[in-house]
Amino acid sequence: MNPNAKEPQMTKKRIYSNAEDGMLPLAGVTNPKQKRAATLCVLVSPLRKPSTLWSTSLPVTSSVVDASQVAKETVEKPVVTSDLTGNGRTNDVLWDKYSLVLKGQRIFIHSGEFHPFRLPVPGLWLDILQKIKAAGFNAISVYTHMALINPSPGVIDFNDYRALKPLYEAAKQTGIWIVLRPGPYINAETTAGGIAHWTTSQVAGELRTNATDWKAAWQDYIQGIITETVPYQISQGGPVIAIQLDNEYSQSPISHAEYFVDLKTAFYNSGIVVPLTANDFGAERNWINGTGAVDIYGIDDYPQKFDCSNPTVWNPVDPTYYNYHESVNPGQPWYFPEFQAGAFDAWGPTAPGYHQCRLLTGPDFENVFNLNLWAANAKLINYYMLYGGTSWGGLPFPGVYTSYDYGSAIAENRELTDKYPELKRQGLFLRSSPAFYKTDYIGDSTSGAVAVTNDSAFVTLLTNPDTSTSFFIARQNDSTSTATTNFKLDVATSAGSFQIPRVVSAITLSGRQSKVVVTDYSFGTSKVLYSTAQVLYAGQIGNRDVLFVYGDSSQEHEIALRLTGVPRLQAQSASISYTSIDGVSTVAFLSGIQGLVTVWDSSEQLILYSDTATAGTFWSPEIPTNPSDDFSNYWQYGTNTSILIGGPYLVRNATISGSTLAIRGDLYEEVRLIVIAPDTVRTVTWNGIPVSADFAEPAAATQQGGFSAQISPSISATRIVAPQLTNWRYANSLPEIEPDFSDADWTIANHTETNIPFKPYYGDGRVLYGCDYEYCENIVLWRGHFTATEDTKSVNLSINGGEAFAASVWVNNIFLNTSYGNSTNNRNILEEADDKFYFPPGSLVYNEDNVITILQDNMGLNENGAVIIDEEKSPRGVRGFMLNTGDFGEWKVQGKVGGYSNYPDKVRGVLNEGGLYGERLGWHLPGYDTSSWGARDLSEGLPDATAGVGFFVTTFDLKISEEFDVSMSLTFDQSFQPYRAQLYVNGWMMGKRVANLGPQYKFPVQQGILNYNGINTVAVALWAMESTKISPTLKLTIDGTYEGGVGGVVSNNPSWSAAGRG
Repeated sequence: MNPNAKEPQMTKKRIYSNAEDGMLPLAGVTNPKQKRAATLCVLVSPLRKPSTLWSTSLPVTSSVVDASQVAKETVEKPVVTSDLTGNGRTNDVLWDKYSLVLKGQRIFIHSGEFHPFRLPVPGLWLDILQKIKAAGFNAISVYTHMALINPSPGVIDFNDYRALKPLYEAAKQTGIWIVLRPGPYINAETTAGGIAHWTTSQVAGELRTNATDWKAAWQDYIQGIITETVPYQISQGGPVIAIQLDNEYSQSPISHAEYFVDLKTAFYNSGIVVPLTANDFGAERNWINGTGAVDIYGIDDYPQKFDCSNPTVWNPVDPTYYNYHESVNPGQPWYFPEFQAGAFDAWGPTAPGYHQCRLLTGPDFENVFNLNLWAANAKLINYYMLYGGTSWGGLPFPGVYTSYDYGSAIAENRELTDKYPELKRQGLFLRSSPAFYKTDYIGDSTSGAVAVTNDSAFVTLLTNPDTSTSFFIARQNDSTSTATTNFKLDVATSAGSFQIPRVVSAITLSGRQSKVVVTDYSFGTSKVLYSTAQVLYAGQIGNRDVLFVYGDSSQEHEIALRLTGVPRLQAQSASISYTSIDGVSTVAFLSGIQGLVTVWDSSEQLILYSDTATAGTFWSPEIPTNPSDDFSNYWQYGTNTSILIGGPYLVRNATISGSTLAIRGDLYEEVRLIVIAPDTVRTVTWNGIPVSADFAEPAAATQQGGFSAQISPSISATRIVAPQLTNWRYANSLPEIEPDFSDADWTIANHTETNIPFKPYYGDGRVLYGCDYEYCENIVLWRGHFTATEDTKSVNLSINGGEAFAASVWVNNIFLNTSYGNSTNNRNILEEADDKFYFPPGSLVYNEDNVITILQDNMGLNENGAVIIDEEKSPRGVRGFMLNTGDFGEWKVQGKVGGYSNYPDKVRGVLNEGGLYGERLGWHLPGYDTSSWGARDLSEGLPDATAGVGFFVTTFDLKISEEFDVSMSLTFDQSFQPYRAQLYVNGWMMGKRVANLGPQYKFPVQQGILNYNGINTVAVALWAMESTKISPTLKLTIDGTYEGGVGGVVSNNPSWSAAGRG
């Protein structure tokens, strides 16, 4: 700022109009379920007499002024120069130091992580993608899971939920780009980091290296990924724009680098043309240059870490991102393949649960930490996770439980959380701001590049070199501070240099908050000189330039721009003032404003303002313009047209056919909406139901035309109730401890060598590791035979099951004890136990065969360790066995029926079942005949209060209309008791309840797993780990009922068959 510059002449006046206030009482909320009001308004030109339409199935009242003003958001195309780089295999994905350029268009990759295998209902993938797109995202990052796709040597399975084609098609339908991350190692808090279990015992060489047998092991899997993906690359009209090699791995030693060379060669010797990327585990300089280097380098960062127990304790933002990027690869765009958007939770009674993780990484975190990435000039950002889902069956690695909710913006049950609106505000800003896709980093307020009046404010300046649009990104200098900081900012604009704000007192940061202050910012043909209010939406609707800005109602804000045209509606409020400064109008918003304000409504411009919470209730679905085009649903490619809608729980999409605007979305409760739509529209429908007119409501947002409508879910939504779980049938599921049980058909455990590097501690040289016998996942049983004498008193057993495991031990039919693993909120971790078990008097049969039976839970295989090599080759099983005198005879082992080579349930897959007797016979499957079983309620536990395993099975009917999306969970009581329970729903293991540790007791179950219209089977394999009475309870609960959904969800829950069941 030039201190000698002459201050512009300022005149103030209030704006008045014949309209009543110009404010719409729209109570902004951050909880999507919280009661709220909204208004449906379609901007129109001259009035036409509307037709009255009514539907009894969708109660609607409205006031309509006919829609005739074109709602076309024309976004200025980002300028692309010829100074671009590629991988030499395609020109459809290029880049420079600023951003990616896809098919000639500069683009900001705004992405969220989604793992389809954690939502094993392909019909619901569209639901997640639509929710991601509705929040303004344009991409997803996708892990694929080798263990599921390549369950045994030579077997590649892309059927059912393992398929990629339906995901790629859903992405095209939604307009979402994909960065594919097939590993083979993915981490992802999943067993063995996603590596196929069979490799952990069959591959002698070190995994994730250039070892010959490891290279041979992953070839089929990667070739399968290639085959599925080639026709869905962007170069062939598909959504895939990049493929990541492995994950979070070091470039040294050379065996690692050569492994990446092997992976690159596999892709380069195929039809894959999109760039290959790497995800460095922090700022470690891996894979930028040298052997194994990739096309595009990126890092991940989880700055808030994972202490969900203390969600208000923040770590500071990392101020080094920009300098690191400039020091290692300044010629490429700054890429974050993973940036924290939640946190995983651990086992244990003190584990806080995912609601606390959602607080730790809540809206304030999203605001401050995400914008810190923007300030570092990052233009490719993927938030991990946007939807976490469920680690059902044997998917988890030992450190986490079934839920993989991750504290995400979209909850495990697919509901939108209070984190979602902040991401949507950011997403719509990015979509509206093509000038932000190419910015130079100018500096910050500590370097002298930016001048602020308060050192407590930290401001970074980014400027587009082509348009001179500037973005000042402000936060607290101490990003953890909860203080209120007021400051002014010096700016250089096309109208000169001066200090802002010029009318209100200051820019305010209320505690943990960030803001983007823009200067010389375009919307349509108009420009904002500056705005201390935040931009939600900017563009051109029909012949009018439209700007929607917002700010906290407890703060003051202002925008400066040239207002054009004759206003038909302006805000009339003591909280809003207009000041003319050298022909530029400065609109000041004082504190206290709630709801939507029409600031300026002329034939040339529409300016809207709201409080922050209200802005979060608005949606801006894109309108496809040429449905036959491959990229018709992609912003910047098939369309630059969108509409504005406020009020509903969710707006999925909108289309215009002839004169009909068809909006599809979800309702949770009655709402009043706001819509800005094309001038050709004569009819508005909501989920296919015409919205009728009611002239009782005045035009709300504009006098050019308005449409107000009150809509609500149908009355039948309130009639959906969860049936009670009654009429349980019971059978014993541990016949293995009975004297007459024969293990003749079990696998003889007689290996004396293993590729697992963690060798047995003691014994007679035999290796008793489940994976060596094809039994890697879930429950495994061991039977050790021995001849007892009067001197036989005890047995020592070292059992490894992974963090939070358990193993119960019997001699003959006498319960001895249970060995417990442990985890207490990721502390006091114990993944194996070495215990001595004493034989009670009378438990042995002298000079005859006796049997030790071990019932062991395998909690998944470890992920790759930073220090320990091949930690994925976890020694799950018995690492030591020794009688106090004498030797063991034969050892037998039994896990999942068929092992990983011949398991019968190909639909649910290799990780769904374990080795319990009931599982092996298929008792958990729908259609199994339990009519001969006894009646016993689950709450009664096992008979005689003994340790053991019992199967409880019941069925219930659901009849839910296709028009509803109902979130349901199966919920145990929260008491701590010594039992473990495997929860099966229509044959799928949807939960593992560990009642002595916790914390999970509620297990969401998705439509598709649940049959919304028919009979559902629930089975509970209840393992009492002590000889004491246990009394679990289980009920079906409804978390939320939404009218809408994606529809067409198909269940694929194969019924019981005797084939392959022993």
